[in-house]
Amino acid sequence: MTASEARLLRQTWLAISALVLVRLVAAAVTPLSFDEAYYWTWAKHLAGGYYDHPPMVAVVIRLGTMIAGDTPFGVRLVSVLLALPMSWAVYETAAMLFGGRRVASTAAILLNVTLMAAVGTMIVTPDAPLMVASSFVLYALAKVITTERGAWWLAVGLAVGAALLSKYTALFFGPAILIWLIVVPKMRRWLLSPWPYLGGVVAFAVCAPVILWNAEHHWVSFIKQFGRARITHLTLRYVAEIVPTQILFASPLVFVLGAMGLYAIATKRGGAYVVRALLNAMIWIIVLYFTWHSLHSRVEANWFSPIYPAFAIVAAVAAHVANWSERAKRTVRFSLRWAAPVGIAMFALLVIQADTGLLSGYRRDATVRSIGVGWRELAPQIEAARARTGAACVLANDYGTTSWLMFYLPKGTCVLQTNQRIRWVNMPAPDAAMLRGKLLLVDEPKPDAEAKLAERFAHVEAVGEVVRKRGPLVIETYQLTLLDGAKGDALDHSPPPEMNGHSSSE
Repeated sequence: MTASEARLLRQTWLAISALVLVRLVAAAVTPLSFDEAYYWTWAKHLAGGYYDHPPMVAVVIRLGTMIAGDTPFGVRLVSVLLALPMSWAVYETAAMLFGGRRVASTAAILLNVTLMAAVGTMIVTPDAPLMVASSFVLYALAKVITTERGAWWLAVGLAVGAALLSKYTALFFGPAILIWLIVVPKMRRWLLSPWPYLGGVVAFAVCAPVILWNAEHHWVSFIKQFGRARITHLTLRYVAEIVPTQILFASPLVFVLGAMGLYAIATKRGGAYVVRALLNAMIWIIVLYFTWHSLHSRVEANWFSPIYPAFAIVAAVAAHVANWSERAKRTVRFSLRWAAPVGIAMFALLVIQADTGLLSGYRRDATVRSIGVGWRELAPQIEAARARTGAACVLANDYGTTSWLMFYLPKGTCVLQTNQRIRWVNMPAPDAAMLRGKLLLVDEPKPDAEAKLAERFAHVEAVGEVVRKRGPLVIETYQLTLLDGAKGDALDHSPPPEMNGHSSSE
């Protein structure tokens, strides 16, 4: 390594470390989203699977809270730090595939300034470990190309298995790799080798806990997630959302570079065929599937997270490898110069808005209900009402409110969701004696709520209201209702809709 390369490497890791540090600060000051609080409850009861997703996000949160406690910072700590191995894998992959430190450095930094990586690691969801695993899938495949050693297929299997432990979207890696092996003549020999199949065995073994958990719970998680692919109607209303949301999540200038990079590798301007085919397969299989999916259902922007390591690399290809006309070069130079400042500014403004509402003049926005601003102030009021009424448990009717209550109420408080009990199947069963006593329901006011509750409880009494606010904006108003004398089971143990009427023992 030359002196200039060593200096570039130091600058790259200083920049990435600084970005990680900024995210750690944001992680400490931003209240948990309801999904994060929900995944935190998983971390308290680790299992091979959960109703919604595989278990990796719970493991990530458990590790963080072991270090920094049950705080927003602790919940997010390891997720944010995962950006470091993810960046290393992308850096090394780009260096192997394109033979230059400059393209490697650019790929790693561009990935880190996307909102997908910045917000996606700070707000901890299954997408954070999935992106990390995706970067190592690419790294291991790059090793297969550059070393031609079959043993690296075992590393591919390990990385794919880790991705499958994170989110079911990782299943797309299988067809992507198979298509790549078929379309690249020099790679077809691996189809006659035992190594890729042994890698598949490794992936299967790593994700075996998810399969076993589903087998023990009527395959409910598989049915829930794979049921999304079922077509009941066709519509164009969601297709137009895909590109704008990805421009936002990539940040506009990284998206420009990535789109130019995809054009470059499609027109043979960026790297050897085996490399271009790999990057195309890792990106387009997922993009094409979700484009098709959008014809019958909304596609959330974060679902594209596994393509981002490859997308960052093709963006770096546009910046340093592809040959462009003079006009295109100006676009590349402008985008490369301003991609990081724009991405960092977007992240900072998003955090400020989510935490304060200042930028919208305290009006509602997309973050207002999902980020738990106000819960730290709200929880003591709910606990005071519980203590005043002598309620043994606090109830809620949705998993988000239930999870926030579990996180922000005093440790050990009995908190239960009244329905969708499959979400809590890994937790100890609630004490039946406590459910026969007084209960405090926290729910949004509804006109017919009291009449419906009176059908199930002998005593129903409104005991107050509490308000969740962000600055002067009222986000939600909760009615506190005291329930006593359950006429039957206080909780609804109906099987989830995915069971199609089949009984469940949970």
